[in-house]
Amino acid sequence: MTVSADIAPDLATEPTAPWWRQAAVYQIYPRSFADSNGDGLGDIPGITAKADYLAELGIDAVWLSPFYPSELADGGYDVADYRNVDPRLGTLADFDDMLAALHARGIKIVVDIVPNHTSDQHEWFQAALAAGRGSAERERYIFREGSGPDGAEPPTDWLSIFGGSAWERVEDGQWYLHNFAREQPDLNWDHPDVHADFLETLRFWSDRGVDGFRIDVAHMLTKDLTEPLPSRDELALIPKDGNHPLIDRDDVHEIYAEWREVFNSYDPPRTAVAEAWVDPARIHLYARPESLGQAFNFDLLESSFDAQQFRAIITENLARAAQSGSSSTWVLSNHDVVRHATRYGIPQQSADAAGEVRHGGEWLLSGGSEDQLDREKGLHRATAATLFLFGLPGSTYLYQGEELGLHEVADIPADERQDPTFFRTNGEEIGRDGCRVPLPWTADGGSFGFGDGGAHLPQPQWFADYAVDREDADADSTLNLYRKALALRHTLQTQEQLEWIETGRDDVLHFARPNGWQIVTNFGTEPFPLPDGDIVLASRSVSDGRLPGEATVWLAPR
Repeated sequence: MTVSADIAPDLATEPTAPWWRQAAVYQIYPRSFADSNGDGLGDIPGITAKADYLAELGIDAVWLSPFYPSELADGGYDVADYRNVDPRLGTLADFDDMLAALHARGIKIVVDIVPNHTSDQHEWFQAALAAGRGSAERERYIFREGSGPDGAEPPTDWLSIFGGSAWERVEDGQWYLHNFAREQPDLNWDHPDVHADFLETLRFWSDRGVDGFRIDVAHMLTKDLTEPLPSRDELALIPKDGNHPLIDRDDVHEIYAEWREVFNSYDPPRTAVAEAWVDPARIHLYARPESLGQAFNFDLLESSFDAQQFRAIITENLARAAQSGSSSTWVLSNHDVVRHATRYGIPQQSADAAGEVRHGGEWLLSGGSEDQLDREKGLHRATAATLFLFGLPGSTYLYQGEELGLHEVADIPADERQDPTFFRTNGEEIGRDGCRVPLPWTADGGSFGFGDGGAHLPQPQWFADYAVDREDADADSTLNLYRKALALRHTLQTQEQLEWIETGRDDVLHFARPNGWQIVTNFGTEPFPLPDGDIVLASRSVSDGRLPGEATVWLAPR
């Protein structure tokens, strides 16, 4: 029995369809990818040196996490200069060389833009501190007088996302708002200077040849801070329907309409994708052609390894894509969450606990003991889920190292951690360092080939089993599975449609693409008899025409 599919607009069949609609995009966290000069930090020349690796992997684009000058209070998301390269990571000339190397191999590049806040080392914020109360310089940020008789208490009891107060007091007694770390003061998007400066930044990188932008916390830029400010409890009761004082306000799209004019002034138009943690019913606003054009959906990233959850999420997100005129985005791991090979291999009660893909669930919060993690199960489920995603219409985002089957690194000593979440919660939340450990390129060497001077986060000995050189030589490795899947994926990316096919089992999903290919995923443990078709690719060995548990197969028509 076939079931009517939720169908996105058939734009991908047009000869001029934008490249991003069904692209495979590989996220690089620069400081942990490859270190060319042996200082312990990954850098831009390190990425250039791995251009052939990226091309052989079969991706369409690289998304580059922040590489700008930064004090690394938040892994580079505290930006001191939006139109330069951190000197520890290289130079603008190095960036141009990297861009040329990737473009020569047919790989686009998307860079991170961080518009909600700057670094406290940004020249604007330093000028604001020096200028004092009532100055024009302070108007670019959000400064307020404190509460209490002498102003010694924060203006409100709001909490930072990283823990602790969302306000920080400066030497002259005023307070500034920071929704993230105190080193990340929020910008005032009511100020024309802020608008003009970011338009200049977008043009600066577009002129250099950047193909698109990933917009960090795209839902938090505009704010209504009309006095009196609500308390934390009052704030929690305000609906997030477009009029919330701090989150997902309708007026943020006035900013993105300005940006869209800049994007569309280039040929081809520059693309953008929103990181917007908002009500799913509102995500389409960011993905509209007149706004940013595409938005991440994080639903699968937050889902258990469960067939019915996957089907509901996919159906809903294809409908959202149709509503916005965009294409959907599929993602299982990134720099902010526990790697999915680990999420799928920990006990279910831990996997389901709290919003905890971000901070690791009970497994990481309790220290991540190895006897709780079933590495083999986690990897089987991870590769099955990945092949399932690669078969879907829309774009897919990969995070560096997932092609190696890397697990989360849980065992990092407190004095070697870097994530502000860990320090601002006094270790109660473990933070995101475990997914940001530098990659293993070789099974041997002090930093597994990452660089000659060690790695800025400690790498465990088990990384040797996942090193690129070892997996490259193994035809059955996770790396080679990704390479095969990404190469074959291009044959699927025609019409942005799928058709669900009933399987008679709640734990098995089956869909077909317009070219006749079928994708079947067994989320359960009992084998499933496969339909007719030639096996093109499978995440686990198939015997006697039966798909084993926790596995995906691609079938081509006979």
